Amino acid sequence: MIRKARAAWRGTGRDGQGDLTTDSGVLAETPFSFHTRFENEKGTNPEELVAAAHAGCFTMALAFQLQAAGYEPAELRTEAAVTLEPEGDGFRISKSALTLTAEVPGLDRETFDRLAQAAEKGCPVSKVLNAEITLEATLK
Repeated sequence: MIRKARAAWRGTGRDGQGDLTTDSGVLAETPFSFHTRFENEKGTNPEELVAAAHAGCFTMALAFQLQAAGYEPAELRTEAAVTLEPEGDGFRISKSALTLTAEVPGLDRETFDRLAQAAEKGCPVSKVLNAEITLEATLK
């Protein structure tokens, strides 16, 4: 399986602007720029997309872990907070903090913690990130 996305950029790093497009069409010339990345201008940025990918990957991995253990979640909600920090002349993603709230009927805390940790370790996005990954999980 190969998934593709394309980026286009026009202008300088600070004053230029670009757009992102995915083969699925979910992103179609979606704007990004210095201002969407380092300020709060409307648009997206690479770190936000990494956070979305990590949250989605982990949540789906957990759903599969729960299914294999005989549980069906009523709801799983995950936020990924990606930290971008200076490094040398550039920047690096140093951390992705996952915060999970799960509603899973009949699931005990010990099994929940074990399955959530396995999902975090098994998630392909977790495996590709060269950053500290933390997980805070709440079972309702």
